[in-house]
Amino acid sequence: MSHTVVTTTTTTTSSSGEGFLNLGYTRSVQGLLKIAQVVALLIAFLCVHCARGSTDFSAFRYFEVVTLWFLIAFLIFYLMYVFRLQSKIPCINWTMTELLHYGVGTILVFIASIVAAVKSGGVSELEAGSAFGFIATFLLAVSIWTSYKVTCGSQPTSASV
Repeated sequence: MSHTVVTTTTTTTSSSGEGFLNLGYTRSVQGLLKIAQVVALLIAFLCVHCARGSTDFSAFRYFEVVTLWFLIAFLIFYLMYVFRLQSKIPCINWTMTELLHYGVGTILVFIASIVAAVKSGGVSELEAGSAFGFIATFLLAVSIWTSYKVTCGSQPTSASV
């Protein structure tokens, strides 16, 4: 009577904390908001940029500059979080930096969208650009709210004496 014993060893590894890419961020609320903001700002910029037949186009230069600037800024923030670059520079409070950018971006994109809506003159491309500017403003305001909740929402409410 011979007995054969088979031993199987399984090893599981988890790479959620350490890795080159943070793909979980792309599916998070903050990641999806950044993607939506970048898309809305890109569409708004392209709508106004493609409307070259307007007579008073100098008012729309501000809209183009603001939307393009914050499009690039939020794309950089998104890529920083996806590639985990914010952990390489720990001396900067990235949550507060984002909160500041969202605050300034919300105000400036809102002003630019109002100017674009008032000066559109019935040109459909300019009206579409201002509409996407207002959509981007709403998405930026939602990001302010979520950043504020992350920054200030986790403080203890009771103090021990």
